[in-house]
Amino acid sequence: MGVIEGEKRQFMTGNEVVAWAALAAGAKAMFGYPITPQNEIMHYWTRMAPEYGLKFLQTEDELSAGFATLGGALAGTITFCATAGPGNVLMQEPISMAEMMRVPAVWVIQQRGGPSTATVIYSQQETRLTCLGGNGEGLRIVYSTTSHQDMFDYVIKAFWAAWKFRFPAFVLGDGYQAKMREPVTIYDPEGAGVELPVAAPILKPSGVPSVDREPVHMRNTFNIEEELMDVLMEHIRDYSEMAPQIVESEKYLCEDAEILVVAHGIVWRSAKEAVLGLRERGVSAGAFRPITLRPFPEDDLRAAARTAELIVVAESAYGQLESMVRDRLYRIQVPIKGILKPGVGITAEEIVEGVTQLAEMSRSEG
Repeated sequence: MGVIEGEKRQFMTGNEVVAWAALAAGAKAMFGYPITPQNEIMHYWTRMAPEYGLKFLQTEDELSAGFATLGGALAGTITFCATAGPGNVLMQEPISMAEMMRVPAVWVIQQRGGPSTATVIYSQQETRLTCLGGNGEGLRIVYSTTSHQDMFDYVIKAFWAAWKFRFPAFVLGDGYQAKMREPVTIYDPEGAGVELPVAAPILKPSGVPSVDREPVHMRNTFNIEEELMDVLMEHIRDYSEMAPQIVESEKYLCEDAEILVVAHGIVWRSAKEAVLGLRERGVSAGAFRPITLRPFPEDDLRAAARTAELIVVAESAYGQLESMVRDRLYRIQVPIKGILKPGVGITAEEIVEGVTQLAEMSRSEG
């Protein structure tokens, strides 16, 4: 039996949900450095530590927190880290190492406004950074959450995915989700039939090297270009084979949608409400949400856009999701427009108004 017995209905902040989800997933250690709006994840984790035998280390900076997270995983401990904004930027170096060495590390990103220090409140401006940051190929697993229930479910799933496929995994939240309170059902994953991560020492497994097993040789540097490419192509093949088992999306009233609203994260809540408002006005609207931003659910998006005459991307960034949508819908003969509010929340009413204006512009242009 897990640390949570059965199901419990709770009313808590998103940061508190993250700590409980990590505990439920079997995490034993967290490494971190303070930055708003994720600080309370560390606070809640340290409160739980004495009761559940957990470990926590606040390092001297974000780089150290990221590398310590990798070290814990290499030793066979289920570890995680949380950060935001400039901390996410600094952690790209250990994250890139996790990609190269296939270390099953987990990060929770509670996005804040940027660039640089900017605001400590909210944005969706870390979408591109989280999916494709660093100096590699973006071989990462990124789940975008829209509610506290999502956050609990996908934090658990991120640990499972990281250890099963050996790619770094991320839960992309935001400052609103981090701080607000709402009802959530926390549960024992094993009792609910949810697969949990299976951890074992990576760098020093049991047995004698070259006698009982092959030596573990994890490389992060290479002498020649061709040697690096051979390793990368193997990783890319693994990632491509994994992708169909990972990709997730959500569709809402897409069957006959002439206007398709695409949104992720907390903006999805406004998008769904806006679709209902548009349908009350007689507009055949639907909504599509990529749950995994890496790998991206391209086939699902194309299916959702099958009847669309206009696609509108709503996001609290200036085209980061929109660029992903355009890339995946390359050659589609449908206008793609954006409701783009970098660092600012988006209401359902704003999406309704924006879609109405964009539809009128599209008709006049056509």
